[in-house]
Amino acid sequence: MTEKMNAVVLTKPCKADELKVSQVDVPEVKNGYDLIQIKAFGVNESEVTSRKGESDPDFKFPRILGIEGAGVIAKTYEGSKFKVGQKVITMMGGMGRSIDGSYAEYTLVKEKNLIPFDSDLDWSVIGALPEMLQTAYGSISEGLHVKKGDWLLVRGGSSTVGLTASILAHHMGAKVIATTRNPNKLDTLKQLGIDYPVLDDKNFKKSVKEITPQVDKVLELVGFSTLFEDMSFLKQGGYCCFTGALGGQWTLDNFSPFMIPSGVYLTSYAGEAKDLPAQEFDHVLNLIEEKKLVLPIAHVYHGLEEVGKAQANLESGKFSGKHVVVL
Repeated sequence: MTEKMNAVVLTKPCKADELKVSQVDVPEVKNGYDLIQIKAFGVNESEVTSRKGESDPDFKFPRILGIEGAGVIAKTYEGSKFKVGQKVITMMGGMGRSIDGSYAEYTLVKEKNLIPFDSDLDWSVIGALPEMLQTAYGSISEGLHVKKGDWLLVRGGSSTVGLTASILAHHMGAKVIATTRNPNKLDTLKQLGIDYPVLDDKNFKKSVKEITPQVDKVLELVGFSTLFEDMSFLKQGGYCCFTGALGGQWTLDNFSPFMIPSGVYLTSYAGEAKDLPAQEFDHVLNLIEEKKLVLPIAHVYHGLEEVGKAQANLESGKFSGKHVVVL
């Protein structure tokens, strides 16, 4: 008889409080894939979008949501480089969209999308990291090549990726301006070590100019609604990396390259597991262990039964930091 597991299976668009736990078959190991026992996972905006039925065509019902996860190897395929019991994280690679994801006791993952680690940090901490760290690190390294002394503007700085990117860039020696539209979050940004928290209001442009006349790099997380304004802050030769669209506008009709200011560069970052080297993940874990880096965690939930609550709280926009479910 096939072994069963608990999972949150989405069969149609629904409200957050309609997400329920059901029993499904444990995935069977196949060539190139290892079975992970999930210990914790972060809850993400894209999963809220999928739950509402607003995802791209690569998403199909029924689906177990969850684009990231942390856990231990439960079973391996023959020839796997991993061992049963080994701790790993994973993210992206179609998880929770074209293949089943981490809102479950077990999930099947391509070996190439697994990142090993060795740490005694709590699973609530590990579970918060994969997607936001991979996206943040990839954006500031692959997308922007941030270096010591750079002025970096993070538009959407109170989002989980924005917070993480700001903290990492600060540790690299960059001077970081991070934005929020919620005045109540300014203190949180400061407490997390952000150099210049700025309120994103009608005086935003003036506020930035009072800090520095120009910046070297921009991480765009709000989208096309703020992209061109943000590029206007850049020095000649500066870079803007389009990573997210918290404002909802991913595309622009009748876009022309001549809309990009002369002498600055627009790039993008979409993100893959390979962009987060195992040694960089270990480095961040060490910083957390040594209390040199504060991880932005909004709330920790326990059990798959609390997934709906986690999504509802994320969707509310009232919290700063990551929502993490521990199994």
